[in-house]
Amino acid sequence: MDGSTVTKVAILWHMHQPNYREPHSGRMAMPWVRLHALKDYLDMPLTAAARDEIKVTFNLVPSLIDQLQAYQDGGVDRHLELSRFRANDITDALKREILGSFFCANPTRMIVPYARYRQLYNKYSTVASEPGTLVNLFSSEEIRDLQVWSNLAWVDPMFRNEDPICSLIAKGLHFSEEEKDALLDWQLGLISRIIPTYQKLQDEGRLEVSFTPYYHPILPLLCDTNIATEALPSIELPEKRFVHPEDAEKQIAMAIEQYRALFGRELEGLWPSEGSVSEEVADMVSRMGIKWMATDEEVLAHSLSKSGLRKRDNPIHRVYEYPTGLKLLFRDHALSDRLGFVYSSWDATKAVDDFVGHIKRLGKVYASQSDQAVIPIILDGENAWEYFPDDGTEFLNLLYDRLADDPTIETITLGEAARTLTPQSLPKLFAGSWINHNFRVWIGHSEDNAAWNLLSRTRNDLVEFEKNNPGFDPNRLAQAWKQIYIAEGSDWCWWYGDDHHSDHDDQFDLIYRLHLAAVYEFLGMEVPLDHLRPIHTRSLILQAAMPDSLVSPQIDGRLTYFYEWAGAGHFECRQSGKTMHQVARQITDIYFAYDYDRFYIRLDFRSKNELKSMIGLKAELCFHLPESRIFMLDLSVGNGASTTGDFEYVQGDVLEFAVRRDSLWPDGFGELSFVAGLTQNDQRLECWPEHESIKVLVPRKHEEMFWPT
Repeated sequence: MDGSTVTKVAILWHMHQPNYREPHSGRMAMPWVRLHALKDYLDMPLTAAARDEIKVTFNLVPSLIDQLQAYQDGGVDRHLELSRFRANDITDALKREILGSFFCANPTRMIVPYARYRQLYNKYSTVASEPGTLVNLFSSEEIRDLQVWSNLAWVDPMFRNEDPICSLIAKGLHFSEEEKDALLDWQLGLISRIIPTYQKLQDEGRLEVSFTPYYHPILPLLCDTNIATEALPSIELPEKRFVHPEDAEKQIAMAIEQYRALFGRELEGLWPSEGSVSEEVADMVSRMGIKWMATDEEVLAHSLSKSGLRKRDNPIHRVYEYPTGLKLLFRDHALSDRLGFVYSSWDATKAVDDFVGHIKRLGKVYASQSDQAVIPIILDGENAWEYFPDDGTEFLNLLYDRLADDPTIETITLGEAARTLTPQSLPKLFAGSWINHNFRVWIGHSEDNAAWNLLSRTRNDLVEFEKNNPGFDPNRLAQAWKQIYIAEGSDWCWWYGDDHHSDHDDQFDLIYRLHLAAVYEFLGMEVPLDHLRPIHTRSLILQAAMPDSLVSPQIDGRLTYFYEWAGAGHFECRQSGKTMHQVARQITDIYFAYDYDRFYIRLDFRSKNELKSMIGLKAELCFHLPESRIFMLDLSVGNGASTTGDFEYVQGDVLEFAVRRDSLWPDGFGELSFVAGLTQNDQRLECWPEHESIKVLVPRKHEEMFWPT
């Protein structure tokens, strides 16, 4: 390749699941490691390595590898236990448990495509609200088919030509117990192939493996929770300040040791958990022999400001060098998020065209600097694919084919970029993560702070016990410390607070407290009552808050006065965050209201400046009435627009929209549901709410049922 005309792209896929292992056994509290092993951990490296021209980085978390090994050593999870039960022997209680948990998959992509699974799902959905009759409506044969499909649907298309997978898919229903057992045994065989595949492909130079600190902790917060104030000076911190850089060093050292044992070489690169960095962490990893580390472009922007450097002279698509010699790469979060969040709903060819088009445009910008430029694309390597057709198979193959065949694009690993490209100096490093260059997801909320306080207390009790009992069993002490390190993982506080939610929030809370309680159990001490009380106590309301008064805002694209939208309904988009977190989402809040004549919607955005730079951007308002109606609002216009005389909108600081009630309903009142989203060049970027429309009942004019003011 002619180096002067080639654009270098460095893709990193981050493979991670929380530590689900229960403290006193090899049992996993949740099945997601096993199920993602069937779907993501093996096919992803094999797909990338199928082309000689493609070089990518796979980042593995040591505690994930431990759990894969635990399954090979006889470990189980409840889903696996329930799958093993003979259908004819299942009690009504077990049947309820199976029916309540065996449809936990993306319905559109992982249930509906399979006729028998879809049939069982539809049957369950129609009677789920009638638990008294539920179990009697499903035969043993149907339960056995559900046991099979709830495992079979997770198998990646790459392996569907293997036995017994191909025969099970061909048969479709009426499975036998022997066929079910063959499927479950095949799963364990596939898991045993995962790590040897990474070892072989790295030895052959076809990919590179990097690691994350052992139990996926937020390293800067382990060093000092007060570091959160660098990005958020007014953040409310836990009562007990946590300052244990020795724990951060231990988490890195354990990862280095495991990497050496598995791959027979030294660990060179680190994706720190959630891209979380600080100067103390950079000094630490440099001292421990790590050559490169990666984080997000917003961290670079604030690091440049902290260093007194100009952004225009220091683009994100560079390798930077910290004063210790550590190389730093910064993810292009817009392009990374397009892969992770946007393309799943696009035609695969259009999505790949869009991605490659962005790369080529950047290539023209850096045409004279190709010996220095690299575009880092870093994202989750597993969770996104369940939203793509066929687990992203067509998209990934097309993507790799285009990248491999294009002579103006070269894929390299992050390690290659760090070793070979000319770095730029970065004297100072801002403390932040890949999410909004701060640590708010993991600290600051009352639940997060309660979790940190409990961790601090437990760790202090362990240190005190160790000091006062010098002859205590070292194996039990080691087990107690292991529980501390597990509890330091980022996943627990990911679910605490109001940033993310799942159907398993209470279970994550319980698992976290069980790890801390186990510290006392290993020491032979009584577990404090605080460890038995839930931290997660709220009942998260994802539905929109309804209007509680008539509202008549002025449609001018700004908050004309403070109380202009007081009394409006409200949906907060960040409350809808689940497993993955999308940095590049633009809509943060949706307000909706009505008066006697019109229905109103207001959209608030994360960044007005980013919106202005997005060519072909439109807001999409989809109303579901007796007849659906879609409003496409051109955000490049920047002023009011009307096509039929019945609606108007203005996009300024906010987007304000109004439509006549009598154009929605003949009588001017009724029920409606709606969603709001953004499209670019007719391709959807985001849509809120993600799973269920906002439903509103607009009463008859002059009969609004509000309390008088």
